[in-house]
Amino acid sequence: MNPAGNTILITGGGSGIGRELARRFHDAGNTVIVAGRRREPLEETIAGRVAMHAVTLDVEDPAAVTAFAAAVIRDHPALNVLVNNAGIMRIEDIGAARDLSDAEDTIVTNLLGPIRLSNAFVDHLSGRPDAAIVNVTSGLAFVPLVRTPTYSATKAALHSYTVALREQLRGRIEVIELAPPAVQTELTPGQSTRNGYLPLDAFIDEVMALFGGQPTPPEILVERVRGFRFAERDGRFDEAVRMVNAM
Repeated sequence: MNPAGNTILITGGGSGIGRELARRFHDAGNTVIVAGRRREPLEETIAGRVAMHAVTLDVEDPAAVTAFAAAVIRDHPALNVLVNNAGIMRIEDIGAARDLSDAEDTIVTNLLGPIRLSNAFVDHLSGRPDAAIVNVTSGLAFVPLVRTPTYSATKAALHSYTVALREQLRGRIEVIELAPPAVQTELTPGQSTRNGYLPLDAFIDEVMALFGGQPTPPEILVERVRGFRFAERDGRFDEAVRMVNAM
C-alpha cells in the first residue's frame, strides 16, 4: 500500500481508531473519506481539513450499502483504498437463554458490514492502481474475551475472511489485516482512560510506521498484540486466555 497519493474510505471514522487513522492518512498526503452512522462526529473528524469528506452510512441495510458505494464511487472515482474499521463491542451473558439483539447487531456491524462493503467496492477497486482493502480485526480474534463472546467471534471470522479475500484478490487488490490490542478508545464506556490499555496516539504512531514499510506487511501487528496473534503457535494459548480474562 502506498503511503501517499491515495483516496481512502474509512468506516467508523467518527471516533477512536478510525478518526485517528483518517487524520494521519490525511496528514501523509491522502484524500480521505470518513463514514459512519452519525454526521456530527464525522464533521468533527474532518473539521478544518481540506481533502477530507464525510458520508453517512448504515451497514445494517444492504440496499443502503449498495447506494452508498455508488455515491462514493460517483463523487470520488479515484477511490483506491477501503478501510473496514467500524465495529461495536457488547458485554453478553451467554450462560442462559437471552435476548439476542446484542449478538445480532454485533454480527451485522462487525462481520456483515465489512463483507457487504468489500463486495460493493471490489469491482471498482479491481480497476484502480495500488488498490487495497484493510480489515480491522482485533487481538481478541486470536484470544477471546469471554465477556464479549460475539465480538471476539466476529473478529475471528473477519480474520479468516481476510485470509480468503487476500488469496482470491492476489494480483488485483492488496488485502491487509490490522489487529489492534486493547487501546484507549471509547469502544466501551470508560475505555479511553482504562489503565493497562495502549494509549491511542502510541498505537497510531506504531501502526503508521508499519504501514510505511515496503512492502506493507499483510498483517499490521503492533508489538503489544503479537503475543495474542501467535499464542496458539507458541503453545501459550491457554495461558493467554487466562491472562486476557483476568484483566
